[in-house]
Amino acid sequence: MTYVDGFLLVVKKKNIKAYTKMAHQGGKIWKKHGALRYLECIGDDLQPKFIKLTFPKLVKLKPNETVWYSFIVYKNKAHRNKVNAQVMKDPKMNDFKEPMPFDFNKMSCAGFKAIVDLQ
Repeated sequence: MTYVDGFLLVVKKKNIKAYTKMAHQGGKIWKKHGALRYLECIGDDLQPKFIKLTFPKLVKLKPNETVWYSFIVYKNKAHRNKVNAQVMKDPKMNDFKEPMPFDFNKMSCAGFKAIVDLQ
C-alpha cells in the first residue's frame, strides 16, 4: 500500500499567488526525487453543514486567510523516507527564501499509511 504525507496549512489570501508558486516549485523537486503524486489543494467548500469541526474552526481561520490541504504520495514509508532525504539535500531547496507565504504556527503535517486505495 502507498504512503502519504498530509499537510493542513493556512495561507493569507494576499499570499495565494506566492504560495502557489512555491508549491509548484516544491512539487517539481519532490517529483524529481521520486514522489508518485504531489497535490496542493486550496479550500473551496469549507463549511459543510454536516460537520461540526470544520477546517476553519480547527485552524482558527481569520477572514483574510484560507485553508490548504496538501499531500504527497509515495510507494511506501521507506520510499517516502528516501525521497524526503534526497529532497532535503537538493540545492533547489535553498531557493525558498523567508518569509514563507504561509503561517508555520497554523501548519500541521504527518505521515499516513494508506489502508483503502480505490483507483
